[in-house]
Amino acid sequence: MATKDLKIAYLMPVNGRQANQPLEVLFNPAEYSLEKGNTFQSTPLPGLATPVTQWVTGNADVLTMDLFFDTYTKSSRHPNVKQGEDVRNYTRRISALMDVDPVLHSPPIVQFIWGPPVGSPENLQFTGTLEKVSQKFTYFLDDGTPVRATLNITLKEYKTVKDQLAEIGRQSPDRTKMRVFKDGDSLWYYAAKEYIDPSQWRVIADRNQLDNPRLIAAGTQLELPPLEVNTK
Repeated sequence: MATKDLKIAYLMPVNGRQANQPLEVLFNPAEYSLEKGNTFQSTPLPGLATPVTQWVTGNADVLTMDLFFDTYTKSSRHPNVKQGEDVRNYTRRISALMDVDPVLHSPPIVQFIWGPPVGSPENLQFTGTLEKVSQKFTYFLDDGTPVRATLNITLKEYKTVKDQLAEIGRQSPDRTKMRVFKDGDSLWYYAAKEYIDPSQWRVIADRNQLDNPRLIAAGTQLELPPLEVNTK
């Protein structure tokens, strides 16, 4: 890849006084790690040999990587970097993202962006809070000025409630849905489609106070409630 085509990774605060001001890394990471997890709860029940396991919540994704900084060697990629200058001039910009922003009264939300244009499938775009920065200085001038450093950073995913609800979808199985009854439809059909179990037609009948599910007029609006609400 030609130097002019090289995409430089950068960190960018998305809020606070430095919002939308990208901080380019001096060298792209050689690798990064993405961690995803879930939290489950095991509940022992009398008469069962094995506890019942239930999903409780998902955990925030975690992005970790090493960022390399070198001012000892002149780089054509960063003509504004002075050869031999204190590398902390650049590492401090990253670690400062953990400081309390005077506008927010908390550290800013940060995006790590690397690759093709933002929004393309190949682009790495991770939004989170900078949870940890570990700095290691590895080379010094004779006067003790550090000129090489490696920063290990950890970003924990940040999503608003609105973002998460949009990902789940308004018509997910844990939400009440509305359907207009058509000629040829049946409660058994709705139950099979929504609950993957046609025998759960009674859930829909009970919610809509239907005494005879065979006598439903076309155009009747029906509520399809979350299944667990009616099976407790």
